[in-house]
Amino acid sequence: MTTTQDLVTRYFVLAAAEDLEAYFAQFADDAVVEDEGHVHRGIGAVRAWRTSVPPVTYDVRDVEPTADGHRALVVISGDFPGSPVTLAFAFGHDGERIRTLTIRPVG
Repeated sequence: MTTTQDLVTRYFVLAAAEDLEAYFAQFADDAVVEDEGHVHRGIGAVRAWRTSVPPVTYDVRDVEPTADGHRALVVISGDFPGSPVTLAFAFGHDGERIRTLTIRPVG
């Protein structure tokens, strides 16, 4: 079993890396990602979502437990309107793979 800190750290390291296969391997086949109000169900939809995300940098500020997983507060910077922005990444996981990921603005 992976610790939560390891899982969250791995997510942001792989999100910034060029090896997308390693990034996708951390998700369960039936994973659900919600970002900007859009829900992406299953690894195929997660792949389509992720390949449309522009390159950004991640600065993880805090990780805290929640009722159903963990939440990371992260400052995202890149070439997009409103950069930098603080987002909350809520992870639901089974100890090894991400089952749900919800990304929302903070505030």
